[in-house]
Amino acid sequence: MTTSTAWTTDRIGDLTGRTALVTGPTVGGLGFHTCLELARHGARVVLAGRTPDKLDAAADAVRAEVPGADLDHLVVDLADLASVRAAGGEAARLGPLDLLVNNAGVMASPYRRTADGLESQMATNHFGPFLLTGLLLDQLVASGAGRVVTLSSQMHRVARSAPTGDPRERRRYRRWRVYGQTKLANLLFTFELDRRLRRAGLPVTALAAHPGFAGTHLAVNGQLGGTEGRRAAIMDAAVRAVSQPAAAGAWPTLMAATDDLPGATYVGPGGPGQAGGRPQVVGTSSLARDQVAQRRLWERSEETVGLAWP
Repeated sequence: MTTSTAWTTDRIGDLTGRTALVTGPTVGGLGFHTCLELARHGARVVLAGRTPDKLDAAADAVRAEVPGADLDHLVVDLADLASVRAAGGEAARLGPLDLLVNNAGVMASPYRRTADGLESQMATNHFGPFLLTGLLLDQLVASGAGRVVTLSSQMHRVARSAPTGDPRERRRYRRWRVYGQTKLANLLFTFELDRRLRRAGLPVTALAAHPGFAGTHLAVNGQLGGTEGRRAAIMDAAVRAVSQPAAAGAWPTLMAATDDLPGATYVGPGGPGQAGGRPQVVGTSSLARDQVAQRRLWERSEETVGLAWP
């Protein structure tokens, strides 16, 4: 399925009166450009990230381009389930939510266990967003037509099995293998969520998107643990030289968030190898569409975060 004409941000339309919550809005990243475009089209945008300083910097950068943008903040560390629960409680003040974009993530980071005993990539990229979405579900329902967009990646295709085992069990750590499994988890979660929402008769849809190869700091952060120093600068420059701009990487997310699309749709770039280009509806690996794997991951996730929903 593809759109009849190439998608552009002009298709977004007027979002005045709608509230969108976007995780991971660090300046220059995919989440930032998602927030910027939503604000440009009139949405009230809630910037959700780990530290007030970074959220303030993102808000300042958005307002530099969209004076008078309607912005709010929500502090949340997706790698820490207690932080996610606290954020879920704090988010109640926001009222109905029209859109939740699960954008934040880490890529191929060194091995680390979180305070909850979870491997950090899986905690940040899947379990944290799973819990946050569940905690915000009532507010998404209250909007009357809520939408959840979760970012995956072409790397989901490298996963040879679904991450449905005990997430606290110690295994040999291969950072790229685990990253691929987290991105597969994003799709398994999306498709199971949309099916459960339809089954429950709730007015919320779940979609997914991937950015192609976008020039962000994600790879540098994952490999080196930060963006400062000569090595980081060299790697960052190399990534940017062969990738599309981060603003273009946000287009699939924006299309999934605002276009007239059914639930369980996956959007990615339409260019060669889906590395870049205008967004369109794209396919997934067969494993991502495995309903048994979807159900098993959901059940395991409920056990892990301590929340059964919807």
